[in-house]
Amino acid sequence: MFENGEPQSKRDRTRARIREVALRSLREEGYDATTMRGIAEKAGLSVGNAYYHFPTKDHLVQELYVEVQQEHAALARPQLEGVDDLATRVGVVVRTGLGNLRPWHALAPQFLTTAIAPGSPNNPMSPESGPARDVVLGLFREAVHGSRTTLPGTLAEDLPSALWSAYLLMTLFWVYDGSPGQRRTDRLVDAALALLRFAVPMLRVRPFRRSVTEIVGIVAGRDA
Repeated sequence: MFENGEPQSKRDRTRARIREVALRSLREEGYDATTMRGIAEKAGLSVGNAYYHFPTKDHLVQELYVEVQQEHAALARPQLEGVDDLATRVGVVVRTGLGNLRPWHALAPQFLTTAIAPGSPNNPMSPESGPARDVVLGLFREAVHGSRTTLPGTLAEDLPSALWSAYLLMTLFWVYDGSPGQRRTDRLVDAALALLRFAVPMLRVRPFRRSVTEIVGIVAGRDA
């Protein structure tokens, strides 16, 4: 087997096999039903060999997170081309992200259980989740900086992180949304984007701009 023109080592092939089996299991069976022992059996390996390459199941969940977010980016970037309205660009990122998650809706609560705890490595804000988080943050940066809207002060710098946090809340709402096709989430996205469209021209009003900048900075983690 070759990758980038170079022959893969046995270690690389084994690791790739474990990853392939694990991601398929996580996608088809969910977090709870996926175990390291089951992964090892399906990959034709000893449990010890599987643990050697991936010390915990959570390491494999991180591989899944990155793959899902890369799929999200591949869907969003073509739709951002030629669009310069800020709210529309943000909407592209949010809608393609939620659309990409749609097949996961039935399994999502299992992942939420492990991701919700502040100390969990699967928490979206954890250091371990950095690679997956960076993909989505990058999309929101592209959405903000590629728009025709010039934002004042530090707002342009902080807004992508704040939008990412808002997207996490939107995703949480989506997990609990039992409406057909998660239509309530779609309505919430529409309403939030309408609010963003209203807010952007209002930034010319100094007190409003000051308050928005402060709130966005707090959410983005900017020190006072």
